[in-house]
Amino acid sequence: MMKVIKIMVISFFLLNVLACNQAKNNRENGEIITEAESGKAEISFNEYEHDFGKVKEGEKVACIFSFSNTGEGSLVIESVSASCGCTVPKYDKKPVSPGKNGTIEVVFNTAGRSGIQTKTVNVRSNAVTPVVILKVTAEVLNVNNN
Repeated sequence: MMKVIKIMVISFFLLNVLACNQAKNNRENGEIITEAESGKAEISFNEYEHDFGKVKEGEKVACIFSFSNTGEGSLVIESVSASCGCTVPKYDKKPVSPGKNGTIEVVFNTAGRSGIQTKTVNVRSNAVTPVVILKVTAEVLNVNNN
């Protein structure tokens, strides 16, 4: 029984050594590229804040935040979430290649709101800066008071 265990341990050890050598050879031939070797993504927005100005209560207003991947790796937006249910972000879940652009649309529903409103949108990604906060503001005018 001990002989069988020794043979299994030696076999396991040899398989690991061979697998490591094969992975090293593949990297040297350019077959395997890991995220660390290819660089990190960087997300850069054209603007981080948008002011809708004065809007009437009950309106839905929208803006588009444009961004670029200025890094060397593919950018993957993992989630986009708003600080309030009245604000809905929409974004494409496809990876953004280095040098390419993308957008996040933010729709703010003013129903039931009045006065100056500030809402934030958290963008989580695999970028060097993993969380970016976008901000939208509006002055919501009561329809009865204008």
